[in-house]
Amino acid sequence: MSLGTTLRVTKQRQVLLDELSKVRTHPTADELYQMVRKRLPRISLGTVYRNLELMAENGMIQKLEVGGTQKRFDGNAAPHYHIRCQKCGRVDDLSLPLAHDVERQAREYTDFTILRHNLEFSGFCPDCQESKGRR
Repeated sequence: MSLGTTLRVTKQRQVLLDELSKVRTHPTADELYQMVRKRLPRISLGTVYRNLELMAENGMIQKLEVGGTQKRFDGNAAPHYHIRCQKCGRVDDLSLPLAHDVERQAREYTDFTILRHNLEFSGFCPDCQESKGRR
């Protein structure tokens, strides 16, 4: 799909948006499929995947991808950072101001036209830190 096109909000997409807006857990497509099936029992997993990809391409939601992990989805499409637990895979938003200066600096080192940047932090969530301490 080309940039600048508007994606129609179908009933299925609206339900996906509604479910994403209810959670802060950055669910996988499989997790969203389970959530959406409660309202749309006949929806297929393929339809969920296809709509999530289209919605991410059109800037309605964010798709979080880091090598070797399942894609996760975020109903907050505004640029922001994330932090991922290396043990359980939990992903949270990180309230840190965007480093726009990084994009300016990067332009000095490349011929690419830089549109945006993604920055993800990793560590151990409070639950995994606690369980690690009990061992």
